[in-house]
Amino acid sequence: MANIKSAMKRAGTNKKENLRNREDKSVLKTALRRYDEALQGEDKEAAEAAYLKAVSTVDKAAAKGVIHKNAANHKKAQLAGKRASAN
Repeated sequence: MANIKSAMKRAGTNKKENLRNREDKSVLKTALRRYDEALQGEDKEAAEAAYLKAVSTVDKAAAKGVIHKNAANHKKAQLAGKRASAN
């Protein structure tokens, strides 16, 4: 553990940011999983709604710095490819 006051503050900040990033990654993974599940189903409207939600979630994660912007673009391209092959 740090002995210097500023280092202790920084350790606390890092802990909070780590928790926030883990939450955001969990939300992202859930959105992607729900989109995959919606594709397996018969309902096209549900799949479209899940696609829009997943893309939005990916963009938000990239904006917050949880994932890199190129990784976000790669994920969105994968989602669009799955969407095209499902139709």
